[in-house]
Formats: sequence, structure tokens, C-alpha cells
Amino acid sequence: MSLTAAASGFIVFLLSVQVIQGQYGWGVTSTITQICALQGSTVELPCTYRYPFAMRSQTTQVEKRFWFTKGRHYEPVDLKTDSDYTGRVEYLFHNDDCTLRIRDLRERDSAEYKFRFITNHGGFTGSPGVTLSVTDLQVQVTRSWTQGELRCHSSCNVSDNPSYVWFNNGQKMDGATSSSLRLSVEDNNSYSCAVTGYEDYRSPPVYAPKLPSLSVSPSAQIMEGSSVTLTCSSDANPAANYTWYKENEDPPKASGQIFTITDFRAEHSGNYYCEAQNRRGRQNSTLHLTVVADKSTITLITNSIRLTLVGVVGLIPLLLFCRRMRKKKALSSTTEPNEPIETVETLVLSMRTSQRLQHRQKTQRSRKTWCEGQTALSLSFLSFYEAAGSRRFEKNTALFVPVQVHNITELSSGFDLVCKVIFYVIK
Repeated sequence: MSLTAAASGFIVFLLSVQVIQGQYGWGVTSTITQICALQGSTVELPCTYRYPFAMRSQTTQVEKRFWFTKGRHYEPVDLKTDSDYTGRVEYLFHNDDCTLRIRDLRERDSAEYKFRFITNHGGFTGSPGVTLSVTDLQVQVTRSWTQGELRCHSSCNVSDNPSYVWFNNGQKMDGATSSSLRLSVEDNNSYSCAVTGYEDYRSPPVYAPKLPSLSVSPSAQIMEGSSVTLTCSSDANPAANYTWYKENEDPPKASGQIFTITDFRAEHSGNYYCEAQNRRGRQNSTLHLTVVADKSTITLITNSIRLTLVGVVGLIPLLLFCRRMRKKKALSSTTEPNEPIETVETLVLSMRTSQRLQHRQKTQRSRKTWCEGQTALSLSFLSFYEAAGSRRFEKNTALFVPVQVHNITELSSGFDLVCKVIFYVIK
């Protein structure tokens, strides 16, 4: 095994075994059978070929020669016509030289390459061919409690122990020529490596996770009983592992990039954080989740509040009336016969419903109940009332106290009502 640099930009590891294939003067000779090359580099597959000078008193003429990886023995596809190699293949043919050059190697270029030539007396294919393996350098990471170690690795078996170059955040490190590099566990910089002399073909960098990005779905308010999905992502090499935690709770809640909480309840509210970790380090981000009562609960609470307010407001006039009456009796007991007293008038309030009553409201009792409710609402929200004789009594100058509801008249439609309510008005 040897490290060979046939020309500028070449980095290949060769198994050098001369192979001669041929019979009756026909043949293809390869000095190598296997080549391992780095992705992005250039490689040459050298070979020579031979054929009989003449056959049946006729000079042999070479009509075509090419390399191929695809197609059957008698139906091969010329590399120069293969779209996978467009602009990257060059034939270095001269006399009996049949060397192949491939630039900008890619992993899919890994294959067995064969040379074939065709003459006026027939064709010949060198077999077996040359096996090309395309790989890239990788930085392997190991970590202990006190330090981390990086190792520049390739799947190619390198026996000559070439020197290496290390890069810290893209900058070449002086004096680092070994295949391994030791670091502090707190070092979160980015590192990559290359074979000395081939710095353009460096490994992908390795680095600790960046600050994780968190998202929640649905992104609007979280309704009680709904399902919530949290997603965590972080740029890291090697790829990060993810763990989910809830604040002030020791056991992890979940692992993986996605964490789903079904049937979200009030006890699920709080701070959640995602930790992204690889052998180079760790980072975490936090988000806060708060549950909101569902729509049915909100509606129930709203209706309860509304009914409570109506009941309270409806009781206020009655309490005031009772207080007035007690004061009136007290004054009557201490007033001289000729001394004036407060007057009490009986007024009638007419109300017509603007809504149609449901079937269940058609009984006399339910209609009376509806009118009583409307009376309480009128006292709470209207600023004046239409009274008998078209007189207007402002709320600030008169006290309206409903005494009874009577004369409930049902209109011809059978559903609309006119409620007449007797009030005592104390001025």
C-alpha cells in the first residue's frame, strides 16, 4: 500500500499489483487493482494495452477505445457519453497508453472501471478492471469527563502514516500534524482536518450544538384538552441528540426532536426546555406554555356571571323600597296630622318582547317569569321609562320598585307578549 500523488490535486491510496489480462497477443495491463481516493480530488487509473500486429495477412487497426462502468460486456457505455461523468473524464491515450483521469470525484463514482478497445479484427475488454473507492475524511470524536479527542479518519487503509493538517474555526493550526488532536471539554470551537499537501480536501467540520430553536404547534392559545407538539432543532456535527425537561422536575419528559403532550391540562403549564447534545458539547433553550380554558367553559362562566349580575341588580330596587317604607312608617309615627308626607304614585310600564318565545315559554307561568326578568333588566340598563300619561321619570330623581306583574297580553301571533308592570314611584 502506498500514498501516490501522480499530479497536482491528486490524493489516492493504491494497492499496487500488476495485472496482465490477455490471450494470443491481446491484452490489457494494469499496475493497480484498487484505488481509494478522497471525495473532490482527482485520480488516474493507468493501463497499457496490446494486440496482434496483423491477422490473416491484414494489419490490425484500432477503431475505438474507451473506459466504462455500465453496460454488458458487448454493450458498454462510454464514460464520455455517460451523463454522470460529463466534463470530468479525460482519456490520456498515446500509443499503447490507456490511462483514465477523473476529476472532482464523488461518492457515486465508486465502481469497477474497465478498458475496452475495438479493432478491425474484433474487440477486447480488460477484466477484471480497476476498483475505485471514493471516500472523504471524517473527524471522529471521543470524550471523557476531563478532555475530548479528535481523530482524522478515512475508510482508506493508509499504511504510510501521512501527516495531517488541523483547522480551528477554519484557520490552520501550527504544529498540529498528527492524526489526532486533544481538546478541553469546554472547547466549543469548530475543527476539521486534511492530509498535508491536500488542504483543499479537508473533512467536514465538527462542532458542539448551536443554541436550539424551539417551536410549538398550535402556535395560538393552547386550549385545555387539546394536543400540543413541541419541536427542537440545532445545528451540530455530529448530529445532536435531544432531551426534553420540565422546570423543577428531575426525570426527562421525552427524547427526540419532537415532544407531544396530549390532553393538555392546567398542571402541564410551565417552562419546558430542550437540551441538544453531542460529543462536542451541549446547549439548551426554554419556552413557556400556558393553558386557556376551552370555549364551552368560557361560555358557561360568562353566562353564570351574567345571570348573577341580573339577580343582584334586580334585588337592589326591592331592598331600597323596603328601606324607604321603613323610613316612611317611622316618619308617619312622629309627624303631626297637618305635616306633609312623601307621595306614592302607581305607574304602569309597558314592555313588548322583541324576540320570539320558544314553545316552552308559552305557559302562563313561564310568560310571567319572562316578564319579571325583562323588568329587572329594564331597571338596570335603561336611563328612563315610558310611564302612564307619557310622563318620564329619570332614575336619578325617582325610585322605581316593581310590585307585581299583571295583565300579560298575548298578541295575535301567539308568541309576542306585552307585559304591564305596576310600580310604586317614590319622589
